[in-house]
Amino acid sequence: MLINRDYARLWYGEAVSTVGDYVFGTTLVLWVATVLGKGQSWAPAAVSGVMLAIGAAVLAVGPPAGVFVDRWDRRRIMLCTEVARGVAVGMLAAVSFLPVSALPVGAWLGLIYTLVFLVNACGQFFNPARLAVIGEVVEGETDRARAAGLGQATMATASLIGPPLAAPLLFTAGFQWALLLNALSYAFSWAAVRSVRLPEHRPVAAEHAQRPDLRGEFMSGLRFFAGSRRLVVLLAVVAIISCGTGALNSLDIFFVTENLHTAPRLYGLMETVFGVGLIVGAVGAAAVVKRFGARTTLWVMLVLTGLVLVVYARQDRLWAGMLVVGLVAVPVAMVNTAVSPLLLAATPQQYLGRVMAVINPAMQLASMVSVVVAGWLASTVLQNLHARVAGMTFGRIDTVFTASGVIVLLAGVYAMVALPRSDPATEPASAPESSDSAAAA
Repeated sequence: MLINRDYARLWYGEAVSTVGDYVFGTTLVLWVATVLGKGQSWAPAAVSGVMLAIGAAVLAVGPPAGVFVDRWDRRRIMLCTEVARGVAVGMLAAVSFLPVSALPVGAWLGLIYTLVFLVNACGQFFNPARLAVIGEVVEGETDRARAAGLGQATMATASLIGPPLAAPLLFTAGFQWALLLNALSYAFSWAAVRSVRLPEHRPVAAEHAQRPDLRGEFMSGLRFFAGSRRLVVLLAVVAIISCGTGALNSLDIFFVTENLHTAPRLYGLMETVFGVGLIVGAVGAAAVVKRFGARTTLWVMLVLTGLVLVVYARQDRLWAGMLVVGLVAVPVAMVNTAVSPLLLAATPQQYLGRVMAVINPAMQLASMVSVVVAGWLASTVLQNLHARVAGMTFGRIDTVFTASGVIVLLAGVYAMVALPRSDPATEPASAPESSDSAAAA
């Protein structure tokens, strides 16, 4: 099932470190929201800062990291970044043995934001290096497709295991032990990567050792992008979606505690239910796209996602919230499935990297803007909102979530109207390497 011995070792490391990452991320959100910012009006904005630190790492480090990954020894990159991440998390764990009152709140937040930035900056090197290493140890299109599927299944499973572990670990053992668990997961990943046998990394050829014309090549990609109506529309759609979903990622902990009237320790259950919904949606997505086409699947599922998000915003009981959040994950998974064939069919292989270099930062920027605006609204303008409209009560968090659902719904309507009706998903695949490119995306 794990293809070969070297890939199996990579998979073991990925599985453990991914669970650790989910525990780490959920723990940070819970600790900032319920311990550091307990009872404070600025707590939503503080949680939003965690999301902003992630986005800053992607935007600042992601583009140049790809160049260095192509020039340096990939296995060594993976080993060094795992050491860096483990040391950084371990240092914060050591500091967190101090009482919360030992440091000012601003100092704690500064440490957390710096750590989140460093961990995700290392990830911008580790993730493409790992993909390249898999390409070396796994040969053939079929086995590489299996490797990509195993990676996606690992992520989904980790999303089910990690968050439920985070809350009990935080509230029973303590913040520092959750951090140490993540540091140990990086150590396990380091040992797994070190055991993989790879051929010596070939040095960059002399004719390619000179500094490339990065600006010229990037501008060429921008011109191609701007000339494609389908790509421009897809960019607008994914940016709108990111604006709508960014608020949910940063404020859901407050929705669980304030609107669903649930203890913070049960927050991880919502992540688990959402993960189950993603798996269900991913399993059925291929059949839906095959039956209706990628274009129709995209706009219909966007509209459905927006509607269910609005329904989620009106819930006031845990069981109902869990049911709805599981339902919303199903169309979200189908949206993700539909976007990929549309992008790949509209983009020649020689432009795919530069197209993704436009779309990924745009998504990140849109999400960051959404996080900032949502955190600011919940902490200031909407802080004391208690309004009744048509017999329904609106507070600060559910109002933001309702607006997010409407934004996603509008993205679906825009996709229905603006996307060209010829469905690129029905066009023949251009080259065998499309499989690898899709996995990389």
